[in-house]
Amino acid sequence: MARLNLNTISQWITAAALRRPEQLDLALAERAGVGRRAARHALARLVELGWLVRDGSPRRPQWRPGAMRQVVQRYALAGLEEDVAWALDFAPCFALPAGVRRMVQHAFCELLNNAIDHSGGSHVTVSLRQTTNQVQLLVSDNGLGLFQRIAETFAIASPALAMLELSKGKLTSQPHRHTGQGLFFTSRLADVFDLRANETAFQQRGWDGQGWQPQRGLKQPGTSVYAAFALDTTRTLDEVRQAWSLDGLGVDIERTSVPLRLITSSIEGLESRAQARRVRARLGEFRSADVDFSGVPVIGHAFADELFRVLAPSQPGLELVPVNMTPAVAALVASVTRSASKP
Repeated sequence: MARLNLNTISQWITAAALRRPEQLDLALAERAGVGRRAARHALARLVELGWLVRDGSPRRPQWRPGAMRQVVQRYALAGLEEDVAWALDFAPCFALPAGVRRMVQHAFCELLNNAIDHSGGSHVTVSLRQTTNQVQLLVSDNGLGLFQRIAETFAIASPALAMLELSKGKLTSQPHRHTGQGLFFTSRLADVFDLRANETAFQQRGWDGQGWQPQRGLKQPGTSVYAAFALDTTRTLDEVRQAWSLDGLGVDIERTSVPLRLITSSIEGLESRAQARRVRARLGEFRSADVDFSGVPVIGHAFADELFRVLAPSQPGLELVPVNMTPAVAALVASVTRSASKP
């Protein structure tokens, strides 16, 4: 048993149980280079842990996937098609509620397509894991890295500013092929969503209302995106799309939210007109934008004046909605808004 690592086995045992239910012990013995007795001992342990269910007689056992399931695949990016990977390697191995399955398929295809079209890497590793209460997706490529790609394409060197633009939606390095909706909607479908690239990381948790939060980055090449979905979630793909569409059809992103917390820190507040211009950048592509002041206790007059008065005429079709303001912020925003309405 010293040669059998149950964690490694769990990464492929689900698919193997579906392919060879009556000979799973033999399949494990052949793959691990151990005897059949040692293989059966390992399978018994996986049954105890919930990875497998054993049926049949003692002499002629059969195995099938349990409540715990996982598939891990490494692909060359050249010529890879995300729908084929989903249909052949992943979808048959999981027992998910219909609504969750649709969201997971959407996230899987969007994230894998991003790696194919944008990463510039050679390989991608995809892991999908089902537990008793969650399904967890991880897509990791060995490419340039998301924030470096944004820096090169849009001249946005700061990861925090890059994350601010990503959070708005409709940001893509290939506008002739993509709309920039994939990452926007996928991040809002998941209960937990992590972006890690270029030693930078941000996380968004659907239940806490705190928006994107900086996390500890990893020193590894490429981009890793993690998304977790509760199996009992009431969220649906259609409802998420409709929430960001003013006509309720969910066809296009017409609303957005701008989390100002991303561009503040313990040593930098919101004081300048340049910061306001960055916040307002590309918002003309939307009809309504929530300016989220969560975690921002105070702002400067120049920032508020530029954001809510000076720039307003340049985007006449945009409704700018300040939310989650402290009394101090609300008073300043009200003051500059009144100034904007005066002839």
